[in-house]
Amino acid sequence: MATDPNHIDPTQYLEELLVQASPDLMRQMLTDFINQILSAQADTICGAEYATVSENRTNSRNGYRHRALDTRVGTIDVAIPKLRSGSFFPDWLLERRSRAERALSTVIATCYLKGVSTRRMNDLVATLGIDNLSKSQVSEMAKELDQMVEDFRTRPLDQGPYSYVSCDAMTEKVREGGRVVKTSVYFVKLK
Repeated sequence: MATDPNHIDPTQYLEELLVQASPDLMRQMLTDFINQILSAQADTICGAEYATVSENRTNSRNGYRHRALDTRVGTIDVAIPKLRSGSFFPDWLLERRSRAERALSTVIATCYLKGVSTRRMNDLVATLGIDNLSKSQVSEMAKELDQMVEDFRTRPLDQGPYSYVSCDAMTEKVREGGRVVKTSVYFVKLK
């Protein structure tokens, strides 16, 4: 009987990883954990575990599709199980045609707001361990940001009075310890 290639015995798995002491320990653990979850979901859809003969089986597996997933620990390889009939795609993990994690999207949006070019953004994410970031991916993330800005600008302000803080500053010359020095004077107004 074949065993599931993504089945993990937790104690043995951790022991092997700690013996290796790989610098990519977090990346490897995240990859294995995600692949294990996807395998369990495919087992649920098929009605039986991997390579198990069962009367309850409604579908069977047919290999894997490998997809790259960009995370904070770098790009990881996700093995998505293929089914003989129907399809299986983890919408909770991967977005179609956009594989960037939300935190990464925020970083890209911030760089976009600060005027960083798409070529420089590609160099930036390469230092984070992400293989490639296309101009179209940056544009899609910028569109999301544009929509958020538009929603903020057009929000209704009819909920009543709003408090705000007004700050200003000016530089003055003052006598301090027998010398004349420049100092800043701050004005704060709460309304």
